Amino acid sequence: MKETLSLAMRRHGFTPLGRLAALLTLTLASVWPSTLVAQEVVNVYSARHYDTDMALYEEFTRQTGIEVNLIEGGSDALIERIVNEGEFSQADMMITVDAGRLWRASEKDIFQSVESELLDQRVPTNLKDPNGLWFGLSKRVRAIAYNKAAGLPMDVNRYEDLANPSLTGSVCMRSSSNIYNLSLMSSIIESAGEAAAEAWASGVVKNFGRTPQGNDTAQLRAVASGECGVTVANTYYLGRLIGSDDPKNRAITDALTVVFPNQDDRGAHVNISGAGITRYAPNKDNAIKFLEYLTSDFAQKLFAEGNNEYPIVGPTSGPVASLGDFTEDAINAVVLGQRQAEAVRIFDRAGWR
Repeated sequence: MKETLSLAMRRHGFTPLGRLAALLTLTLASVWPSTLVAQEVVNVYSARHYDTDMALYEEFTRQTGIEVNLIEGGSDALIERIVNEGEFSQADMMITVDAGRLWRASEKDIFQSVESELLDQRVPTNLKDPNGLWFGLSKRVRAIAYNKAAGLPMDVNRYEDLANPSLTGSVCMRSSSNIYNLSLMSSIIESAGEAAAEAWASGVVKNFGRTPQGNDTAQLRAVASGECGVTVANTYYLGRLIGSDDPKNRAITDALTVVFPNQDDRGAHVNISGAGITRYAPNKDNAIKFLEYLTSDFAQKLFAEGNNEYPIVGPTSGPVASLGDFTEDAINAVVLGQRQAEAVRIFDRAGWR
């Protein structure tokens, strides 16, 4: 609770006197809870670290009177924290990025099933756990980007094309341990089978222009500068560069041609940010209200315009809209976690580090 209070005080700019009053109130609440007016709250453990999310929380409080207490951290650290806290956990909800991480959390049994007609209506079937353990809130597409001026020796329209020998020495990618690549590989296994997925990974490794390194932005910079010819990156990073006020960032995307892969077959690989209600949520009803609110038109628009993500429902707006329309892979996002162990083994056998 001290950690949560500290975050709240930083968010609202408490004065020293205000901090003292808040701490005194907290102390009194622990001694004489029945003498104080109960504050409606929802306790959110989040691995998303974006300023726009704070605007979402504040608007929810304005609409409902329910205060959002926020604990931030890395996905794996938050999962382990909730596990260790067990039935004494104050967490009502966990929010994270990537279906693979949501699946990891569900495998640790930290979520409970949720029934909500609104969530059933708003969240597409392929973007939520079949048992109602977690729900997608926003989307990111894994797109191909290549150097516009340099071009490529062949048309690259599918993820599979990255393994073509004509691209030897041209491909830059992130590490195989990165969750985005694990989820992409999981989708390829689901679509093509394990043998074909391993052949693809081996072909891409042979085409590496450098040892896997850096994040998605680093890959885009390398392609824009000509160090590499082609890469794969989340549209979130492209949107952030497109919407930047820094001319150097916009110059990066100006130097790139962006392709949504596999438009003539299964569609582009899509991943999500998402959330689930924790197993021992002390404020379950408030948490469900908050989860439903995150699928509202207001929240969906802010995900797109404020954080360069695609909404799960409603029109696309903001910087990513300039990338155009696309057809997405319709496999259920839970598969991206279920295939994760296979993906790791394939990457290791292919020598992708």
